[in-house]
Amino acid sequence: MFEFKFPDVGEGIHEGVIVAWLVKAGDTVRMDQPFVKVETDKAVVDLPAPKGGVVLALHFTQGATIRVGDVIATFGEAGEAPVPAAAPAPPAEAVRAESPLALGFDGRMASLSEAPMQVTGTHPAPSPAAPPPGGGKPIATPHTRAYARKRGVELSACVPTGKNGRVTDEDVDRALSGTGMAAPQIEEPGPRAGVPVPEGVSAPQVAAPLEMTDAGPVERVAVTHLRKVIAQAMALSARTSAHVTHVDEADVTDLVSSYRRMKAHVEKDGTTRFSLMPLFMKAAVTVLKDHPLFNASYDEAAGQIVFKRYFHIGVAVDTPEGLIVPVVRDADKKDMVTLARELADMAARARERRLTLDELRGGSFTLTNIGAIGGLMATPIIHQPELAICGLFAIKDKPAVVDGQVVPRKIMNLSITFDHRVIDGAQGARFMRDLVELLQHPELLMARM
Repeated sequence: MFEFKFPDVGEGIHEGVIVAWLVKAGDTVRMDQPFVKVETDKAVVDLPAPKGGVVLALHFTQGATIRVGDVIATFGEAGEAPVPAAAPAPPAEAVRAESPLALGFDGRMASLSEAPMQVTGTHPAPSPAAPPPGGGKPIATPHTRAYARKRGVELSACVPTGKNGRVTDEDVDRALSGTGMAAPQIEEPGPRAGVPVPEGVSAPQVAAPLEMTDAGPVERVAVTHLRKVIAQAMALSARTSAHVTHVDEADVTDLVSSYRRMKAHVEKDGTTRFSLMPLFMKAAVTVLKDHPLFNASYDEAAGQIVFKRYFHIGVAVDTPEGLIVPVVRDADKKDMVTLARELADMAARARERRLTLDELRGGSFTLTNIGAIGGLMATPIIHQPELAICGLFAIKDKPAVVDGQVVPRKIMNLSITFDHRVIDGAQGARFMRDLVELLQHPELLMARM
């Protein structure tokens, strides 16, 4: 018998969510056969079976949160009987609740959807979720378990309304007041007609009943795992780095003319989609070679600046579920046609959540293109542990003075947000000056490639 534990995949990833089981108890699997899809902080990945044999037990339900080190499946030799479905292993939340140390940590990490919010007025009880499979212990975070014990409420008496049948603090309050006791199981409704599904929110949860507050009706929806991860990463970056943003503008008339000639030539094959991004990547790499501090990270504990001798460029991709940053490795060693193909492939797979972990980590510098949507200027958040991120904005026709004459030119804004703990304002200004110079004079860029 072999117990498969959720592995430590690095990059600060501590937990994941079971997206789908690809096998069931009793199935025979071969070594390295994908057996479960897990959504981590970075991507949805398939975990391979550690050995060939029989699936004896799956210890978590679909949608459950797992942490590094949790036993998620048990494998055995051919002929061994699987664990009966009616007696599943207790959920990780129940196991961790026995440890005061785990209680303190997990309590602080409770999801936003489970955090109590004090409001006044009438609160109709939300529709209950399905009870735990197999009649096991009620699912709840250690924080909610401690809260229920303090209030003298049995979790089994609560109607779970949290994600995947989880009991929340509000469910405990309703049970205490007698408004949230036993209720019949009902089918989870779909979204209300005419109500748009917000980004980062799963569609079935948009149908939650309205709550009446003093200010008016409100609706609570649980954020997706990816949105929670993005929120944590942005808050961590804001707390870690001293963000400063320097903004400049570039006359990219000549660059656009060169790009259009390249595009017509490259896209003759009928398969390659050529955008401006490869030119921006090449310009960024060229400037990074002259300003290596922007291609570094800061090891504060060791008191060291870590200069990256590679150029792995992250490119932010807008997806329906939130921002994802795939990394193009060794951008300095690839021609622009290769970069265009990689970017198109990665962007498509990012929107489908099919990127591998290796394609989402190891970046040394990030570009974010906001110009496709619009806007004059923004202050992007640094992608940790990098030291800088460059924002690209819309290219617009504007009047400009050239050789004493006012003529129409193609102008764009650019920004460089950098970590002021390590990079000074003058260095940021010089970086942007050199980047603008390359974009305004594409022949200089070609000469450096």
